[in-house]
Amino acid sequence: MAIKIFIDQGHNPVGFHNAGAVGNGLFESDINYQVGIYLANLLNNDARFEARLSRPTESTVLGTNNSTSLAERVRMANEWPANYFISIHCNSNPNPAVNGTEIYIYQYGTQANWLAQRVMDGIVENVGTNNNGIRENQTFYILRRTNMPSILIELGYLSNPNDARLLRDNQYGFAYGIYIGILRYFGFTPS
Repeated sequence: MAIKIFIDQGHNPVGFHNAGAVGNGLFESDINYQVGIYLANLLNNDARFEARLSRPTESTVLGTNNSTSLAERVRMANEWPANYFISIHCNSNPNPAVNGTEIYIYQYGTQANWLAQRVMDGIVENVGTNNNGIRENQTFYILRRTNMPSILIELGYLSNPNDARLLRDNQYGFAYGIYIGILRYFGFTPS
């Protein structure tokens, strides 16, 4: 039976509520969307996995405000039900020097923690962002309310010129890094 992975492309399209960060001419929701599409294609082309997306089309809008948008993503994953939940985001900081990849989990020492470590290694090796570590955060709604191991990936900083270039030019590389991390987590070798 295929391992069911729910991919949440964080935020809604530009012009709607909960649209996410903006930086260096890039919109977070656009990058999250495309990285999610690439990741879903990689997983769905591998018979060991079945992937679903929170935003199957670029124009998909979830919820009517920030909280209902988050609740809808969690509902979709829980009702499927997914075996794993991966939320894709981009970061921003007032200081343009801040850069790198972070992954948030609900609790250390869990399956989500081990998955996050493999995914982090895959992204850093594949794209070359800085490894800012795995961080526990029990306030994030999607980490709190999903019924399966869940990770929230902050791919890089839109506010940092180098990260922004990678996020613009290497979206497939981010997705492939996540995919490699998932394979390693399950002890599979990349084909």
